Amino acid sequence: MRSESLWQTASPAGTPGGPGARGGAVYTGVHTAMTSAAPVATEPLLPVSMKIVVAGGYAVGKTTLVSTISEIEPLTTEADITVESLGVDFAGPVQGQKTGTTVAMDFGRITLGSDMVLYLFGTPGQDRFLFLWDELVRGAVGGVVLVDTRRVEDCFPSVDYFEHLGIPFVVAVNLFNGVYRHHPREVREALSVPANVPVVLCDARNRLHVKETLVLVVEGALRRAQTTAANT
Repeated sequence: MRSESLWQTASPAGTPGGPGARGGAVYTGVHTAMTSAAPVATEPLLPVSMKIVVAGGYAVGKTTLVSTISEIEPLTTEADITVESLGVDFAGPVQGQKTGTTVAMDFGRITLGSDMVLYLFGTPGQDRFLFLWDELVRGAVGGVVLVDTRRVEDCFPSVDYFEHLGIPFVVAVNLFNGVYRHHPREVREALSVPANVPVVLCDARNRLHVKETLVLVVEGALRRAQTTAANT
């Protein structure tokens, strides 16, 4: 364990104490510094990694969101829409405007500060790819549910899925064309999500909007972890 190796570095042979002996640790650390003045080697702290899943209905902007914020070249699995998808995939108001669709997942990465890295996984939106969700969500600490208020019912499965697994999530209303048609309060009522689930406006093309949304997800995940630790 890292704490044990630090203890062995700071404690001379034969010194009483060890991990958990608070008085001994303080005393021997001061003694070592005063007698030898040798610096204590410490391992650099690795950044905390968090997996976040971006979900929502078909053609709601998941690929756009991941691509907007990713600091690396995002991995996308876009395939051209062909006539075989007619009657299977329904894009609603964007039918005819959308020429590609995600057939597996999107992947991106963003670093927050010097101590946290977020790995983003975007789900495919069509029902025929729901079998992939269990693998994509495995190990996730939080999620984003993107909503198109012109077809809000498309995000119901995503909300139900996160609630069933107990994964904290944020509802992000995508501002298509830079405008919003419904207040977040109305969206909350339509989705029947509790007060502890943030509902925000987010233009998936705007890097600042996306970053602020992800910060909310991280905060929710940290609160969940603190609550779990306090109850154990």
